[in-house]
Amino acid sequence: MKRFYKTVTVAPATGGFEVRLDNRPIRTPAARPLILPTEALAAEIAQEWTEQPEKGEIKPLEMGLMRLAATAIDRVTGQRHKVIDDTARYAGSDLLCYRADTPTDLVVRQARVWQPLLDWAATRYAAPLELAAGIRHRPQPPESLAALVQAVAAHSDFGLSALFNLTTAMGSVVLALAVSERHLDPSAAFEAAELDALYEIEKWGDDSEAIQRHQRLRRDIGAGARFLELLGSARIL
Repeated sequence: MKRFYKTVTVAPATGGFEVRLDNRPIRTPAARPLILPTEALAAEIAQEWTEQPEKGEIKPLEMGLMRLAATAIDRVTGQRHKVIDDTARYAGSDLLCYRADTPTDLVVRQARVWQPLLDWAATRYAAPLELAAGIRHRPQPPESLAALVQAVAAHSDFGLSALFNLTTAMGSVVLALAVSERHLDPSAAFEAAELDALYEIEKWGDDSEAIQRHQRLRRDIGAGARFLELLGSARIL
C-alpha cells in the first residue's frame, strides 16, 4: 500500500490517545479503533507513520510499535488467558536452562551469561529453574512455573503483546521478563538469546542469512523493549 496521507497527529480519545492520518483515526487490521493507553506511545507510533516515504510504499515491518499495538487490540484482548499461557509455557523449556556439555569455552560462556539471569529470576519471582545438559527435556518445579505465570499475567494486554513477542523471538520467558523489568537492555538481551549462534559465527564465520536474521531479531527486541517502556509498565531493578 502506497502512502495516502499528508499529516500525522495525536489526539485524546475515549480511553486513551489516537493517531490520526489527515485527521482520520487509524484502525487496526481488524478494523478496531487504535486507542493507545499513553500519549508517549501514541507519539512514537505517529512518528513511525510520519517516517514512511512520502511517495513510496508503506513498510509495516519497519513499524514495530504499530504492529505490537495492533496485536494487543486484535489478538490479545479477547483471549488474554491463552496469551498468558502461551507465553509462560516457555518456562518449561526455557533457552537459558539448556546447556552444552562441550566444548569447554561454550560451557563457560553459557554459565557466565545465562546463570546470573536465572539467579535473578529465582530471586525476583521465587522461581528457580533446573538446568539440563543437551536437548533432553527436564521438568521444572511446578511452583516455579506457577510463579512465572503470575509474572506474565501482571502485564496489561498491551504489555502482553510485547512480552509474548519477546518470548517467542528469544525462546526465553526469563529473558523477556528481564527486558520488561529493564533488568536487561535490548543489546544484552540479544547477546544472551543468540549466545550459541554468535559462538558458531566466531568459529566458522557469518553468512547473509544469519546477518538478516540477526537484524530482524535486534529490531524485534528493540521494539518490544521500547513498547514496554512507553507503556510505563517497565520497572528498573
